[in-house]
Amino acid sequence: MKGDEVGEADKARRAGGAGRADVEHWAGRLAALAADCGVPGVSLAFWYDGELYECATGVLNTATAAPVRTDSLFQIGSVTKVWTATQLMLLVEDGRITLDTPVAELLPEFTVRDPHATGAITLRHLLTHTSGIDGDLFLDTGRGDDCLRRYVEACADLEQTFPVGDSHSYCNSGFVIAGRVVERLTGTVWDRALREQICEPLGLTHTWTLPEDVLRFGAAVGHDEHGAVVPQWGLPRSVGPAGLICARAADVVAFGRAHLTPGALLADPGALRQAQVDVPNPYAGGRQWGIGWSLDEWDGHQLASHTGDTIGQHAALWLLPGTGTVVAALINGGRSVDFQQRLVTELLRDLHGIAVPAPLAPPEQPVTVDVEPITGVYERAGSRIHVTAHEGGLRLRTEPTGILVGLARSRTLDLVAVDATTFVGREEGESDSDTGSGSDSVWDAVVFEQRPDGPSYLHYSGRATPKVG
Repeated sequence: MKGDEVGEADKARRAGGAGRADVEHWAGRLAALAADCGVPGVSLAFWYDGELYECATGVLNTATAAPVRTDSLFQIGSVTKVWTATQLMLLVEDGRITLDTPVAELLPEFTVRDPHATGAITLRHLLTHTSGIDGDLFLDTGRGDDCLRRYVEACADLEQTFPVGDSHSYCNSGFVIAGRVVERLTGTVWDRALREQICEPLGLTHTWTLPEDVLRFGAAVGHDEHGAVVPQWGLPRSVGPAGLICARAADVVAFGRAHLTPGALLADPGALRQAQVDVPNPYAGGRQWGIGWSLDEWDGHQLASHTGDTIGQHAALWLLPGTGTVVAALINGGRSVDFQQRLVTELLRDLHGIAVPAPLAPPEQPVTVDVEPITGVYERAGSRIHVTAHEGGLRLRTEPTGILVGLARSRTLDLVAVDATTFVGREEGESDSDTGSGSDSVWDAVVFEQRPDGPSYLHYSGRATPKVG
């Protein structure tokens, strides 16, 4: 279906839909988009106008051809972080802690390399990614019930990307530390606390964290961009609070609905959607960050969302508080970001007539920028980024280091200037034709920040990476 044909079909459906979504249409579109984007399998659920809709397409595993069902479990990755934030906010509402309680007061084992940061970091800093901890520490500390405590102890060597509260940088370690706070205050392991605080009150039967529980259900495996099964299934238990939940799409939607329903879990779930910090690179997600949630505005509608990536799997959760609509899409490989963008654009246009903003792309007229001040080497834990002049523009090359070697892959982006500090890039050699339909593939946004009295940063993939040379 061409774009204008989709638009006319959407108008007709909205005119005669009587408040109901056409699930048969969405099952067909899901299959077509998945095929177009090389996605092996996907599960979609959305709550619209008082009703839950579910559909699925493709396979859980290209090697076995096991079909995706609506009750299949996928890894939701960093969407888990909103669940962990919710656990802590439940404890805040109980009066056990405040968001501004220093972490060191709650966890005697918590230290980072900077003594001042150790004492200054609060729960709010952890939940808003403003602690400054250089936090992509994917450390396997075993399967024992002490794995989070041992992980927090290992944070003693973590450096600061920036002073506490000075900026925003996506921090997986911060949410593992937050999960350990949950353990200390509830007296049980994070996995059990998750069930007692969230899953059981909401009646979520298809939400689990440990492989021995997940394998009781049909579970997706990850695939690369070409549909090949990835060799590793999941992340270590020690990073659970940052990204270990596996769930069916309907359970993720039920969790999202609880954040629009006072009393379902929290007396005031809207408190998590209060903006806490502006995001330096607003093109990589939302323009602001709340407590656990990424926040934005689409076509005049407030949005809270979160996405998640594990090894070959991708997930997205969107909440539109003004309409009550909640959408969850769970994907197990292929060009998942392209798929996600096209799906949510079509779906919200169909349901509400919302024009989802297009991803940032190169300007129609070339922009001339002096690139010399921003070339160099930028580095944080697990990643070294080389920025070099290239054919009148810039080339960015990422290099996994340390513990991320073997988990992440190198990427090379040729950057095109949007303005003096903002660039967009694609993988080397990628073109529009790579999407399979002639439609534009998503560009990655890169923002350079040069502080006159401090370090320079490269803001990319949600992270602030300081310039080191």
